[in-house]
Amino acid sequence: MTVPPNTPVSCDVLVIGGGIAGLSLAAELAVAHGADVVLVEAEQTLAYHTSSRSARQLIPSYGPPPVQDLTLRTLALIRSAEAELSAPVLTPRSFLLIGNEESVRDRASTHMHPVMPAEALGLAPELKPGAFTAAGLDTTSVACDTDALLGYHRQRLCSAGGRIMTGQRVREAGRREGPAGLWEVAAQGSRFRAQTVINAAGAWADGIADIFGARPLGLTPYRRTAAVVDVERPLAAGAPMVADAGDRFYYRPEGQQVLISPSESEPSVAEDARPRQTDVQALVELVNSVTTMGITGVSRAWTGLRTETQDGLPVVGPDPAVQGFFWLAGQGGYGFQTSSGIAELAAGILLGTEAENPLSRALSPARITV
Repeated sequence: MTVPPNTPVSCDVLVIGGGIAGLSLAAELAVAHGADVVLVEAEQTLAYHTSSRSARQLIPSYGPPPVQDLTLRTLALIRSAEAELSAPVLTPRSFLLIGNEESVRDRASTHMHPVMPAEALGLAPELKPGAFTAAGLDTTSVACDTDALLGYHRQRLCSAGGRIMTGQRVREAGRREGPAGLWEVAAQGSRFRAQTVINAAGAWADGIADIFGARPLGLTPYRRTAAVVDVERPLAAGAPMVADAGDRFYYRPEGQQVLISPSESEPSVAEDARPRQTDVQALVELVNSVTTMGITGVSRAWTGLRTETQDGLPVVGPDPAVQGFFWLAGQGGYGFQTSSGIAELAAGILLGTEAENPLSRALSPARITV
């Protein structure tokens, strides 16, 4: 979309951030509720940062209870949407957690059941027997075609008249006085007027809040590196995703290759994160020490940022002090697996159709004190 210079773009809702969170909420508001929505993204393409660097696995047993509830709702909504698509977005892929008795027990949930080490080795025969003493299995976990899901939400948004503008880094904002109370927002070469602004800026969400006069919530971006590697002995097509309960690594099949990650949680500034060769090499050595896959080389590697609140839960809801400013941030590593559920919840809160409930209170920005 292009507009003449200095001509403001007017809308009901301005969504800042073109990752899976912002895109899915923008589509929900435009399609289900008829809102006039404009989505702006600082980069030249949507889903450039964290959303393009996902592990592509939705795991109901992963995360605290509110996240697990949102994951189940997201899975239900995606499965309903698949009826409109030519190919499935979700395909079965179990999740196998390994470690010692204590670490597996601490990470287990109602969506995971314990399995004996011998059974775990039958599911993942590449594991060395001495690499773990306990395991848990989540058979409700699925692989996710994240590109297809992003494309689905984009198509829904555009077909409902929503507008997408990339290369629009927000620079300034102010709220007009009077009954209308519109936000006036200046971005990179464009201006906008909106009744409501959604802050879905990921690692940059606190910076956006500062521009709008809202109190930053102490969101912290964390590095998460991954690599696709060549192996001597590829995993079976139906092999589970395997993760260490101590957060040292995870891996899963990627065709004839394998995707691996060190599951690191290193704080970072908001940036276009890049992998470090020393980190990737250490990861290769670790995975080779606990499996018999035989990693022979790194095909490609990347690093994303997963942004978290102090309590590890997403923040969804109106800012308690700044009118017309709505938070949709802090999804951590749960972005895709909670996206549709959070979009449904957030739309209900925005439009006043969602009664206050334990979930909306648990995610409210009002809970956070910095």
